[in-house]
Amino acid sequence: MPRIGAHVDSDDPLACARARGAEVAQFFLGDPQGWKGPVVGERTREIAGSDVDVYVHAPYVINVATANNRVRIPSRKLLAAHLAAAAELGAKGLVVHGGHVGAGDDPAKGFENWRKVFERLEERPVPVLIENTAGGGNAMARKLERIARLWDALDGFDVGFCLDTCHAHAAGEELSEVVDRVMAITGRIDLVHCNDSRDAFGSGADRHANLGAGTIDPGLILDVCRRADAPIVLETPAAGQAEDIAFLRENL
Repeated sequence: MPRIGAHVDSDDPLACARARGAEVAQFFLGDPQGWKGPVVGERTREIAGSDVDVYVHAPYVINVATANNRVRIPSRKLLAAHLAAAAELGAKGLVVHGGHVGAGDDPAKGFENWRKVFERLEERPVPVLIENTAGGGNAMARKLERIARLWDALDGFDVGFCLDTCHAHAAGEELSEVVDRVMAITGRIDLVHCNDSRDAFGSGADRHANLGAGTIDPGLILDVCRRADAPIVLETPAAGQAEDIAFLRENL
């Protein structure tokens, strides 16, 4: 049985995890849409050394793939700062989105910029887990063929992968095949973001739903969780997370 948990509020992640019966807690260390550095508060520190496994999610604004220096350079600095903060908490990994290049830009530039991140990061005290994304024609990690190109560019580096079920569904990737195909590309799945999708297959919409309340067959979600054999984090609406955790424990 994999360890199962949820994305929770960073103000008191340990209490939130306990309330949901979660063995794993993922949280932000600041505004996910802002550029300020991570903040590790007193209550946040309480989760370090507990029996709850910790994953930190990097801010959404980070985009190390872009050719825009005004975004790429601050993104690298913010990523490094979050790696250091995640290490303070004994985190198992730092989840970061694959980012995108601008309209008309060659995707090869984005893959090259990702390689530069790993070449220039002097320390990686916790694993970097790149997450597949739901939409965007210029995204680095939406479609599996792009993820394959990204992994080719990162050959030689120890890079982790986070598989999001909602994002894969929204990107038009068949969940019945996705675990085998990802494993063939990356050789690993370090974390599963277990989410139903509000929107239809291939919609490109990143809108999560509680398990059984969206458009994905719950059996497919369970199959992904079984086959991935990795820790599970629910990013579903908070009001139903305890029920989602119970559903997974009962059916896995």
